[in-house]
Amino acid sequence: MGARKRKRAEQIKEAKKSQYYAVLRNFPTSPRKMRLVTDMIKGVEINKALDMLKHSPKEASHSVEKLLLSAIANWQAKNEGARIEENHLVVKEAYVDQSRTLKRIQPAPQGRAHRIRKRSNHVTIVLGSDHVVEEVESQEN
Repeated sequence: MGARKRKRAEQIKEAKKSQYYAVLRNFPTSPRKMRLVTDMIKGVEINKALDMLKHSPKEASHSVEKLLLSAIANWQAKNEGARIEENHLVVKEAYVDQSRTLKRIQPAPQGRAHRIRKRSNHVTIVLGSDHVVEEVESQEN
């Protein structure tokens, strides 16, 4: 690894130390279905996001809810004694990446076969504080 790459990797590593996130890997749902759920909670305050996920009829919402609770636990581990309500935590980023695809074959009429792709995904949730947003809004008024 060259010097420039090493410096950039160290910068990324230092930036990740100040972020609070959780990652769910190889979840067996198509990324398209999972994005419907994660897009719903982007930029939303944490308690409201948990309520939205709890009452959502989508099957993927249960796993995203558990992932969000894991991200909150990671935040609490680094900020002992701090309260979530006072820090105004929001879901800063929530994104879904495609993972491995299992290829299977479905028998079809007249000796044919159809290919079935069983997709899976990686989900990442990043938490952040919205203090900056509130300060900007107060300066505009």
